[in-house]
Amino acid sequence: MPKVRTNRTVYPEGWELIEPTLRELESKMREAENETHEGKRKCEALWPIFKISHQKSRYIYDLFYRRKAISRELFDFCLEQGHADKNLIAKWKKSGYERLCCLRCIQPRDHNFGTTCVCRVPKHLREEKVVECVHCGCHGCASGD
Repeated sequence: MPKVRTNRTVYPEGWELIEPTLRELESKMREAENETHEGKRKCEALWPIFKISHQKSRYIYDLFYRRKAISRELFDFCLEQGHADKNLIAKWKKSGYERLCCLRCIQPRDHNFGTTCVCRVPKHLREEKVVECVHCGCHGCASGD
């Protein structure tokens, strides 16, 4: 008879400190996914999901890079388990992308004229003062704001 494999994940040291916050954000994510989207545009239905995903990634990024409260092992574990977006965090480490809201805002293929999203334009250079990103609902994520 073959062995029965059990998925026993070994959590690194410090997991118990960040687990309640991640569980809370995951429950908010489930609520956002199950929320009705009647009366909203197709893109507006995804905005809360992008916002919560950004919030989870920013929480883990801040704990590791700014406050230095978690270990490298725990940070890598969170990235491997999908608790944070590693590509977004990689962009946050580069200058000019510290406040980036989502990766779709910097991909030229997703925008007219091969440029980036309007939320990436600094507020003092905008013609319209109140701008909302079509992809994620961001009001401005340029580093110069």
